[in-house]
Amino acid sequence: MYAVRIFLIIGFAIRSGVDYFKYDDTANSAPFYAFIIERVVEFIVPSIIVFTVGTVMKKKYSR
Repeated sequence: MYAVRIFLIIGFAIRSGVDYFKYDDTANSAPFYAFIIERVVEFIVPSIIVFTVGTVMKKKYSR
């Protein structure tokens, strides 16, 4: 589960970098931080959920 969390964070960094290079002020009416918020919901929130579930499962099954 921790590996999945790491992959999600790496995916967020890569996807945000790609968004940054593809972003065009004149073509997009939304500011760039809107794209970052979208990626946070897409990658970081699931990462937090996976981390929490992994921690709970580790505590539950370590006994």
